[in-house]
Order: sequence, then structure tokens, then C-alpha cells
Amino acid sequence: MTVPAATARDRLRPALWAVLAVGAAVAATALAGATAALPFGVVVTRAGADVAGVACVGLALVAVLLPGPTSATRREIARTVTTVDRSLLVLAGGWVVLVLLGVTFRAADAFGRPLAQLGGGEVLAWATRLAAGRGLVLTAGCAVVVLVCALVRLRDPDRIAARFPLVAALLGVLTPTITGHAGSAPNHQVAVVSAALHAGSAALWVGGLAGLLVLVAAHRPLLDATIGRFSQLAGVCVVTVALTGLLGVQVRLASWAALLGTGYGLLVVAKTVALLALAGLGALARRRLAAGRTPVLRWAGIEVALMAVTLGLAAALSQAAP
Repeated sequence: MTVPAATARDRLRPALWAVLAVGAAVAATALAGATAALPFGVVVTRAGADVAGVACVGLALVAVLLPGPTSATRREIARTVTTVDRSLLVLAGGWVVLVLLGVTFRAADAFGRPLAQLGGGEVLAWATRLAAGRGLVLTAGCAVVVLVCALVRLRDPDRIAARFPLVAALLGVLTPTITGHAGSAPNHQVAVVSAALHAGSAALWVGGLAGLLVLVAAHRPLLDATIGRFSQLAGVCVVTVALTGLLGVQVRLASWAALLGTGYGLLVVAKTVALLALAGLGALARRRLAAGRTPVLRWAGIEVALMAVTLGLAAALSQAAP
């Protein structure tokens, strides 16, 4: 496989993926019937926070998947680890800001007031008295942990293992999911477990592939050493996302007829179509890789772009009523 060197276009890919995710969230919210400014602010900050969280998961996963250094790869591994930690520092900081903005928007929406008329006491009340508010506060705390881990690792990578920011980022991604609609679903325990598995598997799948494309794809020895392990993990994640998604829809929808009769149902259909397309692209890329018919990086880039759209649909879905 001939792996091209990273270009300016390659470095712009993450920004494009983020724009796709937020754009999909806004479009889906509009199609679902929202017209007020505050719900759009809620969805945009939720989508942005989801993108930042998934990116943190993916970057930390790359650091975990990297092989042990050899004489030939030591320099590239050290450079990649440093890039991961620097990126985590920036993304985790942005994640905290987006979550706090999301708290403000959601408090304003809950109290029915413009942002300019919202008091600090009302924001504090929403963030501490409601499960959704406490969930976002915990997410911000997890993002701070990721930020601190990255800062410490930049000074001494051996002081904190790469798995610690990965666990913190995963917990941050899971928390708003299990404290949102899932926490108030009729079958509470099933809904919470399925939502947690769904969000965690999707974050590992989406973030991991994006991280490999951005940081590892241009370096053949590192790609060869990591792609196999990631492919196995991605296969498990795809199955988990599909099964938990189906279970979550069954728990939340009153009937299957609601799939085509409500805005929430249409969002579910759109997300399902996107996930099926993702599974097909992933299977195609893995077959080409196993048969030596490479490069597969172009297919993987298309897959991540579609993943970004799916992430946006999920953000809109998390704010929609079934």
C-alpha cells in the first residue's frame, strides 16, 4: 500500500468532519420542526460537545493502540504521542467550553427566557437539581480530567498511562446520554445500559478511525501495527451500535408506526440508513485490506465523513421528543 504524505487538505479533514456533524444536527432539528433560536443553540452546543468528546476518545485510543517502540519506529511513536497529548489539551478545553455553553442554553430553554435575561442562580439550579444538568456537569469534569492528563503527559508521558484519558473521555461521552432521555425512559435499566453501550461503542468506532486517519495513516509501519487491532475493535463496535440502537428505539417508541409518523421517528430512520451505509463501507474497506487491495484510506475518509453526519443526527435525536 502506498500511503501519501499528509497534505494541507488532510489536515483540514477534522474541521470538515466537525462542520458536517454540526450542520447535520441543525438540519435535522429544523426538519423535525424546531423554529426557535434556543433549541438550535442547544443542538449546536450538544453536537459540538459530542464532536469534541468523540475526538478525545479517538485520540486517546490511538495512543493506546500504538505498538511498543522499536529502533525504526521510536521517533514516530514519540512524535505521535506528543501530537495526541497536544491535541487532547486543545480539544478537552473546547469540550469544557461547549458543555458549559450547553448548560446555559438548556437552562434558558427550560426557564423560557432569553439568554440576556437568564440569571446565574437559574443556571446553577438547572445544573444541580436536574439529572440532565448534573450529567453535563459531570461531563465537564471528565473533560477537565482529560485536559489535566494531557498536560501532565506533555511533561512526562510515563507519569500517566494513555488509558486514563481514554477512560475519562469515554465516561464524559456516556454521561449526558444516560442522564438524558434514557434516564426517564419507561424501561429505565434497559434504556440506560443500551444507551451507554451505544454511545461508548460509537465513540470508539468513529473517533478511533478518525484518529488513525489523521495521525497514523501517513506512516506505514505504525498503520500496519495498529489497523488490525482497530479493525477487530471496530467490528465489535458496529454490532454493538446496531443492537443497542434497535433496543433503544424499541424502548422509546410507542409503536413501530411512529417511525414514519413523527419527527423523532424520521430522525431514527435517517440515522439507521446512515449506520447501514457505514457498516457497508467498513466491511468493504476491511475486505480490501485483507485481500491486499489497498489503499483503503479514501474509503475510510468517506466513512468518517458519513460518521460525522450520523453523529449530528444523533445529537438532534437526543434533544427530540419521541
